[in-house]
Amino acid sequence: MGRGVRDVRLGPTGALVDRRDDGTIYLCAREPLACYPERLTERLIHWAETAPDRTFIAERDQSGGWRRVGYAQTLASVRALGQALLDRGLSADRPLAILSGNDIEHALLGLAALHVGVLYVPISPAYSLVSEDHAKLRQVIDLITPGLVFATSGKVFRGAIEAAVPARTEIVVSRDPVSDRGATLFSDIAATATTNAVEAAYQNVGPDTVAKLLFTSGSTGQPKGVINTQRMLCCNQVMLRTVLAFMQDEPPVIVDWLPWHHTFGGNHNVGLMLYNGGSLYIDDGRPIGEGLDRTVRNLTEIAPTVYFNVPKGWEMLVGRLRADIALRRTFFSRVRLLFYSGAGLAQYVWDELDTLARETCGESILMLTGLGATESAPFAICCSKDMSRSGAIGLPVPGVELKLAPVDGKLEARLRGPSITPGYWRRDDLTRDAFDGEGFYRMGDAVRFIDDKDPQKGLVFDGRIAEDFKLTTGTWVSVGPLRNRFIAHFAPYSQDVVIAGRDRSHPSALVLVDPDSCRALHPDLANETSLKALLAHSAVRDLFRDRLSSLAKQATGSSNRIVAAILLDQPPSIDANEITDKGSINQRAMLESRSGLVDELYSEPPSS
Repeated sequence: MGRGVRDVRLGPTGALVDRRDDGTIYLCAREPLACYPERLTERLIHWAETAPDRTFIAERDQSGGWRRVGYAQTLASVRALGQALLDRGLSADRPLAILSGNDIEHALLGLAALHVGVLYVPISPAYSLVSEDHAKLRQVIDLITPGLVFATSGKVFRGAIEAAVPARTEIVVSRDPVSDRGATLFSDIAATATTNAVEAAYQNVGPDTVAKLLFTSGSTGQPKGVINTQRMLCCNQVMLRTVLAFMQDEPPVIVDWLPWHHTFGGNHNVGLMLYNGGSLYIDDGRPIGEGLDRTVRNLTEIAPTVYFNVPKGWEMLVGRLRADIALRRTFFSRVRLLFYSGAGLAQYVWDELDTLARETCGESILMLTGLGATESAPFAICCSKDMSRSGAIGLPVPGVELKLAPVDGKLEARLRGPSITPGYWRRDDLTRDAFDGEGFYRMGDAVRFIDDKDPQKGLVFDGRIAEDFKLTTGTWVSVGPLRNRFIAHFAPYSQDVVIAGRDRSHPSALVLVDPDSCRALHPDLANETSLKALLAHSAVRDLFRDRLSSLAKQATGSSNRIVAAILLDQPPSIDANEITDKGSINQRAMLESRSGLVDELYSEPPSS
């Protein structure tokens, strides 16, 4: 018999609820927000003094071993690099921009900028390496006017640098400097002698100092820079530490791939380790793509105490956990909490993780999630132990005011508090549109109570307001819940789905299939590399046809009855803003760029 759920200490829960006559509902945590520091690197100084040799960050070196940097060494490097940034006159108007992904040099440079009050801007590597036209990268560079641009490899990022970075802007690289452009080596600026100017700059950093910009694209495809202040970063970590109270009991250890230009990886996870004296092992894999083997290797060697992932990453990892007993034993050996964010986690994945945990260590591991945004730093709403189930998002965390505003028959989540962004960099128009008359940030997400009679049971996600649409009958289609039903019904053969049907008679679907699962449907498909040929095979078409029919039979009305679907043989495009490099699908952009396929879904007679 299992021993139940592994013990993990969480903070107090519960919300104060204020219902207004117009249908608006206000919620805030019963627990007040504790004090927080004025600048994030106060915590780096603290741990450098109290645990100087503890690993702060580690990554694989060329030999395959772990290169580790302790807290004292991190602080020394941050001060030297901070001096180098000050020597170059960097500031909010001439910030540090980083093109490449997660590595030690990136971490040290970013912390150095935070330490001396220089604006730090991590930019999605996909804008440099996946995009074919570099249009988004040019837009970002033009908007922020950087004084220094860093990339790990001058050779790898040469095309992006030539396409988007002005000739007068200094380039710093870890290796492979581009001879005809000229570049400074990271090792040279890391050797800068520190002066009193670093301490003076540090003392001038305050809660309202703009710490970093994180770029989101939204439905328009135009990158917008979300302002993150020191106050946002610091108070958000106290919110996390209050809710995830076990972080106070022992230094956390994570193995993490989530990108630092996103708020989940760069604010939530890096900040969580820094604030609580933890150790971050950089996962050089990518468990939502071809890097899964490297992720498995890392997780087989390093046992995390808490593990964060996005739903697609969990879906891919669970199969490997089932097949690899060594991975399973290490992974479940000391992990106290599992966490996902970014989208809904399919129930079958949740159930499989629970089964594997019980088989491996005799007890379940608590899985939590919440709801936040880049604009909320991101931690804002989180589940408690008794809310741990698919779809639940919990209640507001200490310090966050949550307003549920009636919009088109739903309740839109809006946020206010010290962790909420003051706006968008050099875009007053976007800033004005993002907030309501009471100063609440409009998330665009709909939520509802699990139990209207008992708000303390928490909230569930109810879709994106902008994604919902009406049929020609006037009936509203709630896209979020319908999308989740579709993915669960077609698991594991569908990676994602785009719901169409605005101003049509019924919903329909553009389906992104899971190629590996589809190949397993017939021996002839085992080695099929062509996605078009795979989708044309009768075994694949028959499965999707049968499941589409059975899903339609479960419908309760026209708003959730999908009667037609197209299996997409062209992957989403980052240049068309159809997908983020974290794997999230932009429903609106997909429908716009593939409007011809949407028309085909409603053609009479239907095409083959």
